[in-house]
Amino acid sequence: MAAASTEKLPSGVVVEHLVQGTGAQPAATDVVKVNYRGTLANGTEFDASAKHGGPATFPLNRVIPCWTQGVQTMKVGGKAKLTCPAATAYGSRAVGTIPPNSDLTFEVELIDIVK
Repeated sequence: MAAASTEKLPSGVVVEHLVQGTGAQPAATDVVKVNYRGTLANGTEFDASAKHGGPATFPLNRVIPCWTQGVQTMKVGGKAKLTCPAATAYGSRAVGTIPPNSDLTFEVELIDIVK
C-alpha cells in the first residue's frame, strides 16, 4: 500500500488520502455512497454515518463545498481525511452542535458511485 498522500485544494481544503482507492473517481454531479465521521477541531464527534444506520448516499453537489471538492479527489474503495476550513463547511452558520466559523474534519470512505 502506498503511503498517505496529502493535497491542499485552492479553497484551503486539505485531503489526506489514507487508503488509495482503485475504482472510479466521482464527479460533482454523481451520487456517492460513503461511510463518514465528522469531528470538530477539538476532536468532538458531531456526526457519523454509523449513527444513521450505515453508509450515507447523497448527490455530491448538494453537500458542503469541502465534501464536493474533497470527495472528487478520491477513488471508490479509498479512505481520506478531509480538513475543512469554516468557509468550505458551514461558514458563520451554527448547525446542530457545530458552532459558527468552525473548521471541521471528516474521515470519509468512498464505497460506491451510485448510477
